[in-house]
Amino acid sequence: MTDQQKINLKVTKDEALVLFEFLARFNQSKHQDIFEDQSEQKILWILEGQLEKKLVEPFRPDYKDIIREARNKIRDEE
Repeated sequence: MTDQQKINLKVTKDEALVLFEFLARFNQSKHQDIFEDQSEQKILWILEGQLEKKLVEPFRPDYKDIIREARNKIRDEE
């Protein structure tokens, strides 16, 4: 794949953690009815795998605290 075919997305560490947590949970469930094509499901698996390679926090014993803090930072004020 050439560099012209790649798109880089920039997210904060907190955003990456929240997205990873969502994708991991989502990809473990059956959601066949929402996909128009299997490629949509596959890209979610790919994104989860790419995040998993970059993040060390999901493997830490205090991950629940880390993800809670990340969600709190991102969440809109009510």
